[in-house]
Amino acid sequence: MTLLFGPPGCWKTSLLKALFGNLNQLLQGVLDTSSTSPFLESGALLSAFYPLLNLFSGFLIPQRVVPKWWTWLYYLMPTSWTLNCLLTSQYGDINDEVMVFGEAKIVASLLKNYFGFHHDRLPITAILLISYSLIFATLFAFFLSRLNFERR
Repeated sequence: MTLLFGPPGCWKTSLLKALFGNLNQLLQGVLDTSSTSPFLESGALLSAFYPLLNLFSGFLIPQRVVPKWWTWLYYLMPTSWTLNCLLTSQYGDINDEVMVFGEAKIVASLLKNYFGFHHDRLPITAILLISYSLIFATLFAFFLSRLNFERR
């Protein structure tokens, strides 16, 4: 994994994880558009799906605060893994103090205790981001070839 992504603080790591995060968003939209017949239906479905992506990404509602019966949705969202990768790879090994909620905390411990992002899980999150892109691209190709909405 180190040969592909470089060291965790490297610019290649951040660039590749941001690329796969944006690619996941793009492929989700393409997958939804290919699986629904009219484009208005696709737009309505996406407008309902994207707020869920942002709500359960772990930024607005951290993983520790998400109710236990919604934890599966947090782990299912690719945006949560993207945010996990980007924040952990950039700030997961910084030991500087910052003022958060009126008290001084170390950045690495803030990510670990408040957001639930662990620096030692970076290879797992990178593999998951790549697999989400492959799954979405494969499903898009399958739906494009198998679903024919022009039958009479």
